[in-house]
Amino acid sequence: MDTTLLQLLERIFQTVVPLVAIVGLGYIYARRTHTDMSVANRINMDLFCPALIFSVMSAKSFNLAAHLDLALGAVLIVLGSGLLVWPLCGLLKVHPKTFIPPMMFNNSGNLGIPLIVLAFGEQALPAAVILFLVENLLHFTVGAYIMDHRTHPLALLRNPMILATALGLIWSLFELPLPEVIHTPIDMLGKIAIPLMLFALGVRMTSIDFSNWKLGLWGALLAPASGLAIAIPLTAVLELDPTQGAFLILFGALPPAVLNYMVSERYNQEPHQVASIVLIANMASLAIIPLTLAFVL
Repeated sequence: MDTTLLQLLERIFQTVVPLVAIVGLGYIYARRTHTDMSVANRINMDLFCPALIFSVMSAKSFNLAAHLDLALGAVLIVLGSGLLVWPLCGLLKVHPKTFIPPMMFNNSGNLGIPLIVLAFGEQALPAAVILFLVENLLHFTVGAYIMDHRTHPLALLRNPMILATALGLIWSLFELPLPEVIHTPIDMLGKIAIPLMLFALGVRMTSIDFSNWKLGLWGALLAPASGLAIAIPLTAVLELDPTQGAFLILFGALPPAVLNYMVSERYNQEPHQVASIVLIANMASLAIIPLTLAFVL
């Protein structure tokens, strides 16, 4: 077998296996022991993820200007995916509020950040965080508006991740110093976020509902298809370098975020159907992600 092909397969293996191992551990543990992740997930969203965001954005190595085209690409993928699948809702006989958000808002946190870091190294973390921030910001603004047109924009100011982003931008733009005694505990807290996200995803998979499996399969197909249909030509249009182009394509191939289920539950928007879409699509990503890695590496 060709040496280059072996090296590619080895890199894909080294990227995917750690993800699958932690997700699998979460799944096995939750199958054996009743596991309520609600408190851990809330702490992760309120503390560990904001710490990760601020730690990355306040670092001296973070260059916001270098990621602006990547951020624009992420915005176009999220919004464009929604526009592409909207006409299909009638054919699938599903309410747009049920189907469109999972197609738009992908798993850039639980899966995207560790995937990009494992595939491209720690130096890729700022880019992965930028993609995560774009997806989250759009989820809490456009996504909230899709579910309820009365959502007030000022509600964003209460979101810890948005606050951490704002503080990180201030530190980055003004190049403010951050004493090591403060940076170290923030960095340590941030490092909890990624493995906890993966473990929580595994726990969530124990509650998968196959009663809506047909819609779940459509979601598993259309989520990466719509994202990739926009991401691949965008890499040329935005003139991204090969590495950033790879980040954007991986972003486009990600399955729906688990947060879609939580949001649908909050708004009572057919949460069981959304759960099937999200979880079946995340299971399917175990096949789709290696194929995408083979394309970009």
